[in-house]
Amino acid sequence: MMNKFPSSLLIFGLLLGLLPQAFAQENTNQNKFRQLYDVLPTPNVYRNAAGAPGHKYWQQRADYDMDIRLDNENQRIYGTETITYHNESPDALEYLWLQLDQNRRAKTSQTYEVSTSTISDQMSTWALKSIEAPDFDGGFKIEFVKDKDGNPLPHTINYTMMRVDMPKPLQPGDEYTFQVKWWYNINDRSKLGGRSGFEYFEEENNYLYTIAQFYPRMCLYNDVEGWQNKQFLGRGEFTLTFGNFKVKLTVPADHVVASTGTLQNAKEILTATQRKRMEQAKSATENPVMIVTPEEALEAEQAEKSDREKTWIYEAENVRDFAFASSRKFIWDAMAVKFGDRTVLAMSYYPKEGNPLWERYSTRIVAHTLEVYSRHTFDYPYPVAISVHTDRIGMEYPMICFNGGRPEADGTYSERTKYGMLGVIIHEVGHNYFPMIINSDERQWTWMDEGLNTFLQYLTEQEWERGYPSRRGPAYKIVPYMKGDKSTISPIMTNSESIFQFGNNAYGKPATAMNILRETIMGRELFDHAFKTYAQRWMFRHPSPADLFRTMEDASGVDLDWFWRGWFFTNDHVDIELADVTWYQMSTENPEVEKPIASKKAEQTREFIGDTRNRTSIASTVTERDTNMLDFYNRYNPYEVTVFDKQAYQRYLSNFSEEERKKLGDTRHYYQLDFKNKGGLVMPLILEFEFEDGTTEVKRIPAEIWRLTPDEVSKVFVFEKPLKSIQLDPFRETADVDTGNNHWPPQAQPSRFKLYKRNYSQPNPMQLEKRAKELEDQTGAIDED
Repeated sequence: MMNKFPSSLLIFGLLLGLLPQAFAQENTNQNKFRQLYDVLPTPNVYRNAAGAPGHKYWQQRADYDMDIRLDNENQRIYGTETITYHNESPDALEYLWLQLDQNRRAKTSQTYEVSTSTISDQMSTWALKSIEAPDFDGGFKIEFVKDKDGNPLPHTINYTMMRVDMPKPLQPGDEYTFQVKWWYNINDRSKLGGRSGFEYFEEENNYLYTIAQFYPRMCLYNDVEGWQNKQFLGRGEFTLTFGNFKVKLTVPADHVVASTGTLQNAKEILTATQRKRMEQAKSATENPVMIVTPEEALEAEQAEKSDREKTWIYEAENVRDFAFASSRKFIWDAMAVKFGDRTVLAMSYYPKEGNPLWERYSTRIVAHTLEVYSRHTFDYPYPVAISVHTDRIGMEYPMICFNGGRPEADGTYSERTKYGMLGVIIHEVGHNYFPMIINSDERQWTWMDEGLNTFLQYLTEQEWERGYPSRRGPAYKIVPYMKGDKSTISPIMTNSESIFQFGNNAYGKPATAMNILRETIMGRELFDHAFKTYAQRWMFRHPSPADLFRTMEDASGVDLDWFWRGWFFTNDHVDIELADVTWYQMSTENPEVEKPIASKKAEQTREFIGDTRNRTSIASTVTERDTNMLDFYNRYNPYEVTVFDKQAYQRYLSNFSEEERKKLGDTRHYYQLDFKNKGGLVMPLILEFEFEDGTTEVKRIPAEIWRLTPDEVSKVFVFEKPLKSIQLDPFRETADVDTGNNHWPPQAQPSRFKLYKRNYSQPNPMQLEKRAKELEDQTGAIDED
């Protein structure tokens, strides 16, 4: 018996059957210029389709009041904090999440559990040590979590995260205040590494502390992730909430403290001389003013250690984090950077071990960085920007950063040390913009702060010194990475903890992408306007990748979906081949013109090798032995112009009007260029044509030429003069990984090899010059004797 279904159900069933097929057809659309609707989140009232904050955009706020004590005898931090959390979201929150970043160093840390390790026949002591968790009692020791009235709050610690359970949900528009008390052991950076910690100077028994991630910090809650409570494994950095800070820092009385924020009790902390120098620094726009001189710092570090303490009070408004540095070794200088009627102080704190590099360069490069970054984004809004010298690290926090770049003990330094120091200071100071103010989610997308910051670092370096040896930025510098093994290359749009080749992926490739957009795809005018629009839309807010992508298109009027898709969502590379060039000229059909050309072409054609050999191997042919075998065609000259050829030409001309006949005399040169996309990434075609008379011409073809045929395209160019050569990507601006197939006629690419022998470390050039001078002085002294 046949079952009968209502017709509506039958139609519904047919539609369900068609859906998988429809999706399959959609997914097979591999057009490289298809829009990004399939990967970007749908615009909404919080983040609109233009890439700007929506009309109902919201963000949370967390204010901190902290008492911190630095225990210099035991290298510990003790702290209590009162956090006031403001719920500006439309959601009722049942609990609060805090980050416990120091727990990354706890013996139970997931970082140690998930790290891989192997044993080989030969193991370095460092490699062997890295197999096991360090013998260090790290991590926060939480003494209590209480509400504002002192009542205990239930809380759960999950590795580097802590959930605080409130008595009742926190309603939209309400705030909640609670307290946390803790302590932890500070790590020795030279032994354990880390973004913060201490450096111990054994000869003089002194410490230099650079302290960060030192307090339980509120996780970010927003409309994109909800609570961003992804565990901190050490690589994906920090996503934080803006707020106001009041922090009391109690340290040994002979220490100098550098910190986020502005000092509130300068009269109690600084000497009258130091305060006077600070005032002088506010008008010093050319050279830094010493607040603590090298002589004063040396005297302090050599004096008997104080057994007293001082409390430095700092306040900071609208910052996402807080950090500080403390040492009795600090030299301290400052200079002014003017933004209209506002004065920002660029400052540096460094021990004598940083000189002569730091005294000469640090504060000046801080000031330069603020000026260049502000021009491309917005005026630096904070009152200070500080660079602190450490032995090897580069790390950033609001208004303060810790930077390496240490000369040799004799005061000389290598070129690498100098430019490494300048580069890291620019980079870390630049992080004030990305992500301290343009507050992207570092735990999720490292590239949004590191890549954009590296791009601006490149621009800043080039304005510091013409020909500055920037490590990243120009397209050609990313080529070795782009042409590497795809199994160890991640798309840029990969979570921070899952990236292969972290530096190239999160720093180099996105910085290169921004440079290519600016120099090749959009042009500087359109790019600079769009980039500044993004920065100003999202300053003191929390942008996502889609907000950047959409803003760059919205503010420029350039469809960049193809670019974002290829560069950010795939691991394809650029390899465009100039596969073939065919030269044409229009035929006049005039036998008196065309037949001599054909005759000359025939004469220039190389002879077939068999014909060459037959002249000697064949003693004589039949027609040579018997000329009676020759007929008309043996005497016929196909290139002779006959009366019939002329008559045929006249008949040909009669088909055209007088105006059309003028075009028949076109003597221009037509060149058909055939291109192959071998790497997968479509890019503009930049071509340099060299003519036989030595002149050149550059033509730029937009990437949209690939929109219908992404694997192969052809393009005809018309010139008045014959070509001598063609070069694709002549200015190395597309990151093409194989320039050997970019030439016509083809060119062999020179390469070099060298004989390898173990290379022992050599003195830097400054040391060699210093030794040569010492040798000259010794020789001169001997001669005088």
